Amino acid sequence: MEHGGAALELTDAVQLCIAQLEARTKQRTIELEVHGGPHWIHGDPVRVEQIVTNVLSNAIKYTATGGAIHVTLAAVDGHAVLTVSDNGLGIAPELLPQIFEPFVQGERTLDRSQGGLGVGLTLVRRLVELHGGNVEAVSDGPGRGSTFIIRLPLIGAPCASLPAPGTELKAVPRRVLLIEDNEDARETFRMMLELAGRQVLEAEEGRKGLELLKTELPDIAVIDVGLPGLDGYQIASSFRKEAASERVLLVALTGYGTPEARERSRAAGFDHHLIKPIDPDALRDLILGALPARSEPA
Repeated sequence: MEHGGAALELTDAVQLCIAQLEARTKQRTIELEVHGGPHWIHGDPVRVEQIVTNVLSNAIKYTATGGAIHVTLAAVDGHAVLTVSDNGLGIAPELLPQIFEPFVQGERTLDRSQGGLGVGLTLVRRLVELHGGNVEAVSDGPGRGSTFIIRLPLIGAPCASLPAPGTELKAVPRRVLLIEDNEDARETFRMMLELAGRQVLEAEEGRKGLELLKTELPDIAVIDVGLPGLDGYQIASSFRKEAASERVLLVALTGYGTPEARERSRAAGFDHHLIKPIDPDALRDLILGALPARSEPA
């Protein structure tokens, strides 16, 4: 999948993340074992650090004092394979199939052994996929530890004298405004869009969102219609009274797909109607794909 970034040596990135987490791991051991290398990938350094840090942080969170975390990095079938194993609380079998699913309620608060999921794992999956890879979780059950396996495509060692193919042809980034009160949803889409070279503005409630719409005039605004206070329909109808609003594409996020719901979105001034739970790929294709004429300057 296409994303921004450059050649990155993964071993260095992993070692940096481990060093940054040292203060949190003094009562646990983290061992890094590297097979072969160097392991070059094409990635955004900030996002790759977020991937590794999130997985390591989960291992730390769910591993008791005195526990151990084992990290290995190897090249397998054209991929750099990063494995993070712990001897901590483990994951219940019924949770494994959904542990990376977006917007699972309670993800940040419930203890994994009591049925909760790890922090930030939805973001990990999205970032790994945006780098052309995949991630999986393995566990023998509660109390038996867990293993997270991340696979990212290997590339050849970079040539310092030549730019990466296509770097001169990148499209001018477009500005996207996200108005969404669900923090996980907002952060997932923001990272996805930034990796694709878009500039992202955010608002978690309606009044701030409407103010940003009017002052910033983004190319696209993605608006949850069910916002508390000033809802998405009110935002869209108020904004469409502005002459400059014709340059902005409005996308409604809603839990309803009935003809009546779609008509309500259209009447409020939305151009597109997306039904929750949103498939991130569908939203990405809408925003990053064919852009309507109204988003172009007159």
